[in-house]
Amino acid sequence: MKVLICDDEGIVRESIQFILKKNFSDEWEIETAKNGRLAIELAESFRPDIIMMDIQMPGINGIEAMEEIRKDNKNVLFIVLTAYDKFEYSQAAIDIGVFSYLTKPINRDVLCEILRKAKKKVDERKRKIKSDLLIKEKLEAVLPLIEGGAIYSMIMDADAIYQDGLGYYELLEIEEDYGYAIVIMCGSDFHKGQLTNSIGAGIDLKKQYLKMRELIKESTNGLVSEVMANKIIVFVPCEKKEEAYENRIKIIDNIRALLRKMEKQSNLRFKAGIGTVCKRNHMQESYSEATQTLHQGVGKVTHAKDLPVSCLYEEDYPIDLEKELFQAIERGNAEDTRELSEKYMYWIESKMPNLNHTVRLKVIEFILWAERLAYMQGSMVYRLDNREGYMEKLLSFYTYQEITLWFTNKMGDAAGHIAMKQQEKTGNVVEKAKEHIRNHFAEELSLDYIAKEIGISPYYLSKLFKECEGVNYIEYVTELRMDYAKDALQNSDKSIKEICHDSGYSDPNYFSRIFKKWTGKTPTDYREKRADE
Repeated sequence: MKVLICDDEGIVRESIQFILKKNFSDEWEIETAKNGRLAIELAESFRPDIIMMDIQMPGINGIEAMEEIRKDNKNVLFIVLTAYDKFEYSQAAIDIGVFSYLTKPINRDVLCEILRKAKKKVDERKRKIKSDLLIKEKLEAVLPLIEGGAIYSMIMDADAIYQDGLGYYELLEIEEDYGYAIVIMCGSDFHKGQLTNSIGAGIDLKKQYLKMRELIKESTNGLVSEVMANKIIVFVPCEKKEEAYENRIKIIDNIRALLRKMEKQSNLRFKAGIGTVCKRNHMQESYSEATQTLHQGVGKVTHAKDLPVSCLYEEDYPIDLEKELFQAIERGNAEDTRELSEKYMYWIESKMPNLNHTVRLKVIEFILWAERLAYMQGSMVYRLDNREGYMEKLLSFYTYQEITLWFTNKMGDAAGHIAMKQQEKTGNVVEKAKEHIRNHFAEELSLDYIAKEIGISPYYLSKLFKECEGVNYIEYVTELRMDYAKDALQNSDKSIKEICHDSGYSDPNYFSRIFKKWTGKTPTDYREKRADE
């Protein structure tokens, strides 16, 4: 604990110093100053935790000195020493943040009590700073894993972003609705637009990952994945979808400068592809564009708009609405599909008020696309004559109301087929698991064991069980075993040890604890109460 005593009277400084050393042993490191100017200079070099300051001193007085020290040291505690009424200086002292006052002549016991309180406050602040630093260190260590998980979810499993609980966006404090992907690839050399020795370079990149990650973070302020083979994926959040030409050039120049820094720091060679700005839940597309641009571009840095690698749409085409529509179908959400289909038809009607063959072709294109998604998931059986009558039906519509109704129903039906297939698959898996549990509940029934018997992962089985049964796997098995135990206790002469074994438990004590937790009674009490009844 560092303490600075500032008073123009030598006897006061010596007295306080004596009391501190006698009452606080070696806990305190003490410096003294005889005026405000020396106190300011010492405060800068000594960095005290507590300053005991006389208010009335020649030259720079105590208030002025405290004001100056507070500018550089926001946490120091001031204890004011004064022979005057403290209220004369109270407002100025409050503004500075004075911890306490001591009126001269100073009482030793009062001084020690105030210093103990000041020490306690300083200790609490230091503990908090230490705790905050430890949390920050842990967060810094785990942050690359969280960012890597977020990027993986964006490009491989967009739905995972929206799972229950604290999601990636909340964890990483991402508020922007849009963003773009950058894919950076490394090699040992760059020749005719291609990188060489990708495997060896990827191993070197992993060794230098932390250094490279810092450079990428500084330049892009984006999320950075771990090294995947010889690539690093970056997601850069942004507020707007519009991507002005000037901004695109600025991004390209920035990435060019980044690659130069990375090459200088690592002796590797780098190449980058930049995707277009998308909604963050459509980041797979920006990633796909960045990857294709990376492979097709001949320069070190190529933007997707410089080398078109995806479908180009007319300026006001509702591409986001189209993407959301087909994502709803793939999820099997018939309600959302119908709602989005109607929105799409309203847009078409606003563009083409007169129903014509162009509209009919677009309608049939989307229906065929939606049904193909259902076929590919095994939700519908493909037959050559499945679409018989579609053309005649289309040509019979003369109003938007008629064609919209048919369109939304067909799109919703495709989503419904997918939903039913998903439920069927889920139901079949859970029913198989339940059947195995019912037939073997006295045996080994760990989640891993049952999952292996059925041939799926334990994680997926656990998730399906919760969705279908409303309880987790362990609860379901325990309930089945407890039901058997209750029936056996009530309707058989088996011993509790036998019932314990037949219920799937090897330890009678553990069985009794579980039974009491489940029923509120021990097995013996339960049997006796049932017998009395």
